[in-house]
Amino acid sequence: MAQERIVAVKKNGDGDIIKFKTSSGRVLWYHEALQEVERGAISGVNIFKGKDGEHYIRSNADGDPTNNLDNLPTFS
Repeated sequence: MAQERIVAVKKNGDGDIIKFKTSSGRVLWYHEALQEVERGAISGVNIFKGKDGEHYIRSNADGDPTNNLDNLPTFS
């Protein structure tokens, strides 16, 4: 199966990303997306451990701010 990419995000009222839309049209809750990234099903992102000990998804550093997760289109 080909790797998917994250193409859009859904944010809550605080501006935090809560859902992701993939290139195949799937919509994943944040915890579901974490599992998909961990198993290598989604490319272009990685997981890091924050200072609070939680795990977070972030875009791979490539020098292009337009594909950062916060800058992706939103969906409802």
